[in-house]
Amino acid sequence: MIRTVRPLGPPSTRRKRDRALLKKYWDRYWKLFCLSIVCVGLEALASLLLPTIVSRIVDVGLVNNDLNYIVRSAGLMLAITVAGALMASSRNVIASIVSQKFGRDLRLDLYAKIQYLSVTSIDKMSRASLITRLTNDVTQIQNFANGLMRVFIKAPIVCIGCLVMSVILSLELSIPLMVILPIIGVLIYLNIKIGYPLFKKVQLAIDNINAIMREHLSGIRVVKAFNRQDYEEKRFAVKNEGLYGSSVTAMRMMAVFTPAIAFVVNIGIVAVLWRGGSMVGGGTLEVGKIIAFVNYLTQLIIYLNIITNVFNQLIRAFTSYERIKEVMDAGGEEAPAAAREEISPAAPKLEFKDVTFYYNSSGELPALRKISFRCGRGETVGVIGATGAGKTTLLNLILRFYRIDGGGPNEGAIYIDGIETGSMPAETLRGKIAWVPQESGLFTGTIKDNIRWGRKDATDGDVIRAAEAACAHEFISSFADGYDTMLGRGGVNLSGGQKQRVSIARALIKQPEILLLDDSTSSVDFTTERKIRENLKSLAGSLTCIVIAQRISQVRYADKIVVMDKGMISAVGSHDELIASSDVYREIYESQIDSL
Repeated sequence: MIRTVRPLGPPSTRRKRDRALLKKYWDRYWKLFCLSIVCVGLEALASLLLPTIVSRIVDVGLVNNDLNYIVRSAGLMLAITVAGALMASSRNVIASIVSQKFGRDLRLDLYAKIQYLSVTSIDKMSRASLITRLTNDVTQIQNFANGLMRVFIKAPIVCIGCLVMSVILSLELSIPLMVILPIIGVLIYLNIKIGYPLFKKVQLAIDNINAIMREHLSGIRVVKAFNRQDYEEKRFAVKNEGLYGSSVTAMRMMAVFTPAIAFVVNIGIVAVLWRGGSMVGGGTLEVGKIIAFVNYLTQLIIYLNIITNVFNQLIRAFTSYERIKEVMDAGGEEAPAAAREEISPAAPKLEFKDVTFYYNSSGELPALRKISFRCGRGETVGVIGATGAGKTTLLNLILRFYRIDGGGPNEGAIYIDGIETGSMPAETLRGKIAWVPQESGLFTGTIKDNIRWGRKDATDGDVIRAAEAACAHEFISSFADGYDTMLGRGGVNLSGGQKQRVSIARALIKQPEILLLDDSTSSVDFTTERKIRENLKSLAGSLTCIVIAQRISQVRYADKIVVMDKGMISAVGSHDELIASSDVYREIYESQIDSL
């Protein structure tokens, strides 16, 4: 199913979508969340009752030498402690279940969203950053959700409870607390204000680490072949040092606030003890109340430190949430709603009309300029030109990896069966097309699974027929496990030519209306290339084929050849016509004549 993705819109619209995103998970787990809050509240109540009971034991039991009162109070304390422990265990279990499910669902929804991101959005955010957002950022939010149900909500409840109980014990002794609270509030505000940009830099530094690792592992053979391990280590060390520096800066700034808050609260404790001692000496305050008061202040300092850590976690979680939200708000591929258009049998199968395309509008030359040509039904069209001429960009636009109907400098339109591709749902458009990229793009799994990737309901017979058409059946059958041979990541245990043939079989099994071959036989020998070309020619009655090539041998027998030069069409015609009329084509031909 294709998902519709709307533009960011004004702030009010974004806030509504933020609430909608959070509401989705709230609706799933609000019952368990509320149950955990009840457990947290009862646990906090148990913690708040104990100092008051201790106060009564001192002021009533010990002063009056009433052993029965002490025993009853001790039993009550034990019961409250056991109840508090049961509540703590319950909320831990509930918090773990809810946070793990929440993380699982968020990760799944984010991954599903990434599937439908436009290539432009993926290029903008980078693949390494998307991996970080799917793993580290989701984990940060999941950890915050877990802490929220375990201690983050308990901390303010206990702090407020301590203040209330302190006021009940003695209004006069509570005055120092009223003085230090605004100071603590300012420290917490500064903590958030300073911490957010620092932790945002940390997440970006993690992106850089992942980008280096991804690039290194993808090119590990090149690194080893050129003995560049030392260079790669230095390059990684620079990014690693950046992560270290960002993390240390963030932690150093955050480390100031916890002891600062503890210092302020300890000043309050000193003031309470000093004033409380005077009041006990004057006979206006019982010793038990001083003990209870100190217990409440001790709990207060503990949970204020927890609140400080809560805000540190909140800063990280909010940073991660913003990054995840950026993905969720990013542009997708779905076309706007359009009136139903009928396929025109008389229209060419594929047509470019005055297409001009820029990868970005920063003032560079367009990748394509005023491109117009037609491909008839069952026709094979070759596209040839020097590196950078814009050949692969043509295929990117046919597949609508990049849109040309979004305004700005891009102009023109592409039509399939007389219908503008910009008005088609991406699923419908790509359902008509099979693509064989320059890099084969095979996946971990069996050869059969990789070929069947093109059509999931294909039978074993379909797989074999597609492999035969791609001239892959012979080498596949030579393996001990045949079509059940396992491939490593990217088909690492196949040669370049073998990978290309499996990739062609994967495209053919789809039985597409349009086949796009992007220099997809460059690693295949000439004899095999000729056989593949003959097999494709046998399908000419039902298959429109676009062949991107560097070698003239790959396109010379096409029905017509489009010659690209610097993003423009230099000439169109058959091989013989172009030899006679196109200087660009003739130059390419003469440079390759010995290999033809």
